[in-house]
Formats: sequence, structure tokens, C-alpha cells
Amino acid sequence: MATYAAYGSNMHPAQMGERAPHSPTSGVGWLRGWRLTFGGGDIGWEGALATVTEDRDDPDARVFVVLYDVTDEDELNLDRWEGSELGIHRKIRARVDTADGPVLAWLYVLDAYEGGLPSARYLGVMAEAAEIAGAPAEYVRDLRMRDARNVGPGPGPDAV
Repeated sequence: MATYAAYGSNMHPAQMGERAPHSPTSGVGWLRGWRLTFGGGDIGWEGALATVTEDRDDPDARVFVVLYDVTDEDELNLDRWEGSELGIHRKIRARVDTADGPVLAWLYVLDAYEGGLPSARYLGVMAEAAEIAGAPAEYVRDLRMRDARNVGPGPGPDAV
């Protein structure tokens, strides 16, 4: 098993239960020296997608993550969900600081330019997931207060 660090919508236990049903959570932690950002607005159907990037200019930069012990089978399934075969995301390894000490984990980073707004729904899923996992209230509030685009339902079946 490998340790996976989720910082986006995969932090949500219901979503990960569908995508990686054999991979339990193993804790939470922080990517220190990294910041949460969004990009690939032309890739996502609702708007920009979450990603992380190193931030050497801000000594307080950090991103909350949920850790999962991922089976090989679930890792392949996650790769499909994340579009690794399509080049949307790539995997990297990074050190995650936990209450029990540092852990080396893999995570997905978006292979696209930074910028664009995520949907309000997407940010809501991320904020709810962070809250469920025990992220500090300030972190959850910052997710809920980010600028977002409101995406309404698409055209109905009778649209021309």
C-alpha cells in the first residue's frame, strides 16, 4: 500500500468511498511550503480544478491534506478518475507533516496553467471534506470564501 495525500474533492470520504473503496483514511496533515491554487479551467466542465504548487516566498504557506492507505487496484482507479492517462494530472511525491511525524505521500498535481475560478459547488465539496476531516475552522472558512463561478444546470434535454 502507498500513502496518498488528497487536498481537493478527494478529501471527501463519500467520494473516496466510491473511487477507492478498499483504501481507508490513515490521518491528516499539512503540505508545508505549498499553496492551494486552481487551474485548467478549460479542462474541468465546472471551472478550474484544485492543484498545489510550492511557495518558497511565503514561509507560512501550507495545504491541509487527508491521507489514505491506497491499494494498487484503487490507485489505478484513482488514476483513471484523475485523468492521468490523458495527461490532466501527474503524480508527485511530497513530505506531509502529521502529528506523528513526516510521511512521504504521493499526490496529483494538475498539468495545466494556474488561473481560473473553480465552481462554488466544487469549493463547497472541498470545504465540507476539510471540515469532516478536522481542518481548522479558518482553513475551512478560507475555502468557503474563495472567489468562485456559479455554474447552473446545463441545457435541458429539449434544448436546440
